[in-house]
Amino acid sequence: MTQPRLAHQTEHGRMYSRSTSAPPTVPSITTVIGQQAMDLTGWSGYMAANHLASHPELRGASADPGQLRALVRESAAAAERYRDRAAERGDRVHYYAEQVALRHLDREHRVREAREDLAQHDEHPFADRFDEWWDAYAVEPLAAEVTVWNHEVGYAGTLDLVARIGGRVCLIDFKTKGTDRDGFVKALDDKVVMQLVAGMKAQEILVDPVAGTWEAFPYGANPLLLPVAIGQTEVRPMRARDDVLAHHWYKFCSLRRVWETSTDATAAGRALLPIAPPPASSAATAGSGAQDAAASSAITDAEAGTTHRTPSGSTAVSALAGSSSGA
Repeated sequence: MTQPRLAHQTEHGRMYSRSTSAPPTVPSITTVIGQQAMDLTGWSGYMAANHLASHPELRGASADPGQLRALVRESAAAAERYRDRAAERGDRVHYYAEQVALRHLDREHRVREAREDLAQHDEHPFADRFDEWWDAYAVEPLAAEVTVWNHEVGYAGTLDLVARIGGRVCLIDFKTKGTDRDGFVKALDDKVVMQLVAGMKAQEILVDPVAGTWEAFPYGANPLLLPVAIGQTEVRPMRARDDVLAHHWYKFCSLRRVWETSTDATAAGRALLPIAPPPASSAATAGSGAQDAAASSAITDAEAGTTHRTPSGSTAVSALAGSSSGA
């Protein structure tokens, strides 16, 4: 898959700029959707346990604590390795799909090289099934890897494909999926509807990334939102229901707000400051005015990044002194 030219990886996630010479200013569609919490603890634990249980050296390591610990450490990273391999495979399949679209658009393409790359990884069935789907649905590509922008909400993203199928304009997102035990491609996640409806709500489309030229988005008038699961045994296109689109759009906008408030909270700086113990009772009678001044000084020092470590028994006044009754 071609890396969008205006996409940048930042401390706030993936963001987009208006041109190659401008700084990034808005989050990507996937970054916004990523604000939705996902608990993968169970899956990660299963992957680790499964890797360890099926490891060929487990039997011999059972009597060697050092070797067993090494196998446990290796197994603990099984989920991460699986995720990375799946992402790399997804990139290869997406790249092939993009090259097929470019070929049909009479643009420069690398279909042969992309297919050979899949074959080298024993992934050529993905390309075979994709070609079958492309021909069966008579796909007429209009644009591939389309970068879009929405000013009102504040986000940008890249659509995999805009095409005409059966006379309808379709916004298409490809998802590379594994195969279940019955030989069918695994189901798509409903989050893909948020991704596509955000694309549909785009206001501009990129024309020239270097010059920063944009035009009005021409594909937002009642398109068909089509997530497509690409597997080794089949390709399964799905249609996003028209009556649920508004709900997923509102959810996306809410997650965009979460991203913004999280970014603001991070920019505000450190949220917690060190605080010294309250003064001894004898020092508490010194007067609330002196205590308040010392408390203010202690807080100011902490905000400036200065950490004071008071020796045991000290009567230094802390920020807690403000609550002392003077008794």
